[in-house]
Amino acid sequence: MFYKPADGHDLPHNPFNALITPRPIAWVSTQDANGVRNLAPYSFFNGTAYTPPQVMFASTGTKADQTEGKDSLANIRETGVFCINVVEETMRDAMNVSTAIFDKDVDEFDRAGLEAAQCDTIACPRLVRAPASMECRMTQIVEQLGENNFIIMGEVTGIHMRNDCMVDGKFDVTTFRPLARLGYRDYSVVDNTFTLARPDE
Repeated sequence: MFYKPADGHDLPHNPFNALITPRPIAWVSTQDANGVRNLAPYSFFNGTAYTPPQVMFASTGTKADQTEGKDSLANIRETGVFCINVVEETMRDAMNVSTAIFDKDVDEFDRAGLEAAQCDTIACPRLVRAPASMECRMTQIVEQLGENNFIIMGEVTGIHMRNDCMVDGKFDVTTFRPLARLGYRDYSVVDNTFTLARPDE
């Protein structure tokens, strides 16, 4: 099968996001200028540099109560900071609650029954029981083609790692089984790993 996205695919569901899998999930926590907390998952997410450590996630779509984009984007524009929380399998139902489109004054931490704490390096909430949380200072917001498509980029200024996720001095993803996004409404977990030595090592 071949199709041009501009012409449509004639399938019951858009296959595009099923092609780029698995995708890590950034559970992005923010707050607005009045201190109203927000928590929302984004699966267009990745790290972009080691030194200094930097990350990006993409926000697409709109909300009726925001003039542009989603709550996370609006809050980051107001405050210049955000926190990316890693999602583990046991939090999948709470994460799914936070996918709902709530009014901008609704606190998703409360709706999902999750405990928040203040970050150390930025004025922003983080998820207490997350396997890891990355405190970020926004460096760029890049507008993409199309309506309300944005890339948010940030420098990581502080990193929290849960002690039970550390094994022999390494952050071990098999201790908590990170959740990954597949296509459509499908997800997966990382429950096994293997090591490959590079040819020049």
